[in-house]
Amino acid sequence: MKTMRIWHRRLFLLCIICNLCVSLQFRRVSSTSPASQTDHGHVDSNYGRTLNQEGGDHQIHCSRDRSRAAWKIIQEYLMPFVEKEKYHISKRCRLHPDNDIYRDQEQHKFHIDINEWQCGYCKKTFYEEKHLDQHFDNRHSNLLNMSESQCLADVCGALHCDHEMNSGSKKSKCNPAAAARNKLLCESLANGCFPVNEGPAGSRLHELFLHQFCDAHSCTGSRKPFSRGRRKKTNVFYIVVSILLVILLLLYYLYIYLYQRGMKRETQTLKRISQTSRKKKPS
Repeated sequence: MKTMRIWHRRLFLLCIICNLCVSLQFRRVSSTSPASQTDHGHVDSNYGRTLNQEGGDHQIHCSRDRSRAAWKIIQEYLMPFVEKEKYHISKRCRLHPDNDIYRDQEQHKFHIDINEWQCGYCKKTFYEEKHLDQHFDNRHSNLLNMSESQCLADVCGALHCDHEMNSGSKKSKCNPAAAARNKLLCESLANGCFPVNEGPAGSRLHELFLHQFCDAHSCTGSRKPFSRGRRKKTNVFYIVVSILLVILLLLYYLYIYLYQRGMKRETQTLKRISQTSRKKKPS
């Protein structure tokens, strides 16, 4: 019996030692594996490529928020006049969509609901836009065209991005040197995007660009940016309410018309009854 107990103890200790060896070997293999696990255990095959991009020389030094603000200003305060003139902006112009490094990513951004944003590349959803922007930077930065595209945020000074982004906050003090630099940049954009020697449409848009953006770069405060107005937004709620009001007015006038028509018929029948009753009376 004693020998049996001794052998049982030895087998038990041998099993424990084997389990420890297996667990140590598994840890070594998992630490040296090339694929890393992300997103709750799903293996990401592009992880090494993402690390190489982040650690390499091709780092992105361009503000996404300011580039988005510049694009919004272009769409609201410039493109309505360009479309009206039926003018084709050259790719040499820094305001052309192909010269925005984030344009393709912004076009693959879908605002499905108030708290739901979707990535057009992989269909992942996020609660806020900033989380989707981080997803673009982490997962889809390899889709950016770094060779030809430029940073649209670089022309923010000329387009008054700070005025548009900080419209509700207090105005900061005007710096004459910064205003002069922004005006010079603004005039170079006008010359490069709308040359005066390319027909009457280009000349008109050149003059409009100067009034819309460049003239406001002054510390005197005599001119405000976007003096020529913006794109008129069509409010769907306003349209629906207007249609309902028109329908209600039509129903109201129809009711009045039918009511008056019925009253006239009643008066006519009453007159006929009174006339017949008078004729039947003995003279």
